[in-house]
Amino acid sequence: MDIERQIEIIKRGAVDLISEQELRNKLTKARAEGRPLRVKLGLDPTAPDLHLGHTVVLQKLKQFQELGHTAIFLIGDFTGMIGDPTGRIETRPALTKEELLQNAETYKEQVFKILDPDKTEIRFNSEWMESMNAADMIRLCAQYTMARIMEREDFKNRYVNNLPISIHEFLYPLVQGYDSVALKADVELGGHDQIFNLFVGRDLQKSYGQEAQIVVTVPLLEGTDGVNKMSKSYGNYVGIDEPPEVMFGKLMSISDELMLKYYELLSDITIDELKHLKEGILSGGLHPRDAKVNFAKEMVERFHGEHAALSAHEAFEKIFKMREIPEDIEVVTLKKEEVEKWLPKLLLNIGMVPSTTEGKRMINQGGVSINGEKVITEEIPPGDELVIKVGKRKFKKLVIINNQ
Repeated sequence: MDIERQIEIIKRGAVDLISEQELRNKLTKARAEGRPLRVKLGLDPTAPDLHLGHTVVLQKLKQFQELGHTAIFLIGDFTGMIGDPTGRIETRPALTKEELLQNAETYKEQVFKILDPDKTEIRFNSEWMESMNAADMIRLCAQYTMARIMEREDFKNRYVNNLPISIHEFLYPLVQGYDSVALKADVELGGHDQIFNLFVGRDLQKSYGQEAQIVVTVPLLEGTDGVNKMSKSYGNYVGIDEPPEVMFGKLMSISDELMLKYYELLSDITIDELKHLKEGILSGGLHPRDAKVNFAKEMVERFHGEHAALSAHEAFEKIFKMREIPEDIEVVTLKKEEVEKWLPKLLLNIGMVPSTTEGKRMINQGGVSINGEKVITEEIPPGDELVIKVGKRKFKKLVIINNQ
């Protein structure tokens, strides 16, 4: 593909590209040498499950892969034992090697729902870090100054506020940066919050006599609430292994504005198709709901298959459209053990009534329905998805997940 067209695709949805001219030079040189660029993305396997927020940067790696470049998915089994201090106000709890490797296996299964396994190089940074001795680590540390490390906003804030910083946390950006040296990366991808670590990679490559890598960062994806970054702790996430109906319903609950951002960062549609979609919505030729349905179907199909996407769409239409439930219904996700069995307390906990007394009154007056049926007892009915209506206008969808 034409180099300028490649750059246009790479810039889609990116926050930082450092630098565009360096990337142009690398692409030109690689074409002359008849080789692809080596594009690195590293993730620490600190949790077993991925959500759509994680897949934004995976989607960017896929774009490079489809442009013919070598996609290197680096699993940070060594850096995971240190713990990334980015954005932290306290030291991360350490994970065991066994926990990290178990999570890493799950990561490999999940990322291949996005990346082509035949064209992906899977690496672990323990390959080179575990063979380092104490002298090697001292030589690595000698390549960087404490002044530069303390430029990190999170370290600076913790120091000013007299919060502890463990010595091993200073090693994290150095080890991540050295990964780029070991892999001879031409490009490194990451979230915008990772930009300091990615710059360390550039600096270390220069110190080791290599050409500095290009840095491409992507934004942190807002969750379904449209406010906070997508995270399980905020309850605003869309897990890629969640049941198709749950995934579809959550995506239909997002705002029209957020939908366009999700399209730009996550969809496989081309730049031209995205432009036509935005123009269609602006002109009134395309209803935002139809665009949202297409996006939800695309995501469910990507992670669960075409049949599951069609079934999830049909289930959504049956429950929501036929019962005149609003399309932007808020989705509340709770773990099974977090669900209050007494309905008035549950209604209070999820913000549908101001008190348990009001909850009991609404139930007694027939003002509460679940999945279209009026509630006559104060116990919640069985089911993993409950569409709860209080009064005439208050709707919420409760999704109950089982972690076992």
